[in-house]
Amino acid sequence: MTLQFFNTLSKKKEEFTPINTGKVGMYSCGPTVYQAASIGNFRSFIFSDLLRRVLEFNGYEVKQVMNITDVGHLVGDGDTGEDKMIKAMRQEGKSAWDVAEFYTELFIHDMELLNIKRPTVLPKATAHIDDQIELTKTLEEKGFTYTTSDGVYFDTSKLADYGKLSGQKLSEKEEGARVEKNPEKKNPTDFALWKFSPKDGKREMEWDSPWGIGFPGWAIECSAMSEKYLDSPFDIHTGGEDHIPVHHANEMAQTEAARGHELANYWMHNAFLTVQGGKMSKSLGNTYTLEDLAEKGFEPLVFRYFLLGAQYRQPQNFTWEALGAAQNALHNLEDIVRAWDRPGEVNKEVINKFKTQVNDDLNLPAALAEVWNLVGNEELESSVKAATILELDDVLGLKLDDIVAKSLLLPQVVEKMLKDRELARIEKDFEESDRLREEIKASGYLVEDTAEGQKVREAR
Repeated sequence: MTLQFFNTLSKKKEEFTPINTGKVGMYSCGPTVYQAASIGNFRSFIFSDLLRRVLEFNGYEVKQVMNITDVGHLVGDGDTGEDKMIKAMRQEGKSAWDVAEFYTELFIHDMELLNIKRPTVLPKATAHIDDQIELTKTLEEKGFTYTTSDGVYFDTSKLADYGKLSGQKLSEKEEGARVEKNPEKKNPTDFALWKFSPKDGKREMEWDSPWGIGFPGWAIECSAMSEKYLDSPFDIHTGGEDHIPVHHANEMAQTEAARGHELANYWMHNAFLTVQGGKMSKSLGNTYTLEDLAEKGFEPLVFRYFLLGAQYRQPQNFTWEALGAAQNALHNLEDIVRAWDRPGEVNKEVINKFKTQVNDDLNLPAALAEVWNLVGNEELESSVKAATILELDDVLGLKLDDIVAKSLLLPQVVEKMLKDRELARIEKDFEESDRLREEIKASGYLVEDTAEGQKVREAR
């Protein structure tokens, strides 16, 4: 069964052919750990997780590398402004190292809540400074760099096809807007490989280099670490569509200039997650985290289910109403599969229909429709449905193995609180009802009020 992905580099859907038979090397742009990752960030991370799961569903052994950017990512889209880690340090009153460690641990925790498979390698930029310096030295030796008062820069005019990922010619790219102009740069698109520390003070995160004390530019870490763990070229590079014109263009340029070949064969990018039809941004106050979702009663896997409703290359609009619909659908699915018999034989026809959809550039909405067709198929025994849906969930990642054919046995203390809560609602004592809801939640169970009465489920 053919596996096809849309390649941003070729601007078309292509049949996937790995470099090494049966194995896939995959690099996913990871978080900059100066704050909690937003649900917009997690669209990208869940996309890469689904891609990995689809590859494994097709029998490939996947080595996934995801970077942790804990230094060198500046506030500006170019090479200007404060280091985001240093800015967070000042705001939180912690050291830059403590900020990075705290948000790295939070990111890993949130990944687990969303059932995102931990990448095979999760390297930190600060642990690979020497690799970044060596790559910069190679670029310098090959004549692709120049030095200004604030750093060592890559000269994009030396690479004829710079910008090919976005399809934009070098002459069409302009500096300005979100990128602050730098009069010392030879070309607006030139970017920093190494930034010098300010002469009037010492940074917490700085290192010696052949060019002076400083820190690496943003893009150099990805080229250096992907090559270290995957070699180059490798098979697939993923990230959000916002990386296409600058960050990924710069990664490609560095490796092509230093090694004389492409960084990766397939480039795959997810579209933005919008909020109420508009851009998600901190300035608009609509950048939500998993903690924000939890405060409104939504479990992390509900958000994962919500994302299955759109193909990754299409913009997806987040609303609380849409998340509520996803919650109802997921909980309905859980209630149905819990009542099934223990898993028996797998239905290969259903598996193949599902695989046809996910192999077509990760068409998860169509694949999810096949799941509901399975659920509603009255001709199949529930034991067959149970075995089949567990295989499909290897891709979906909804943790249905915790639910399928497992009746919910409530502790007596929870049963009593549910009865007391039902009585409180009848007597319109909503304060007591809310208190009992929180006590039940603390016991590991969630209560929903429906037209049919209270529904309870394990918190996941």
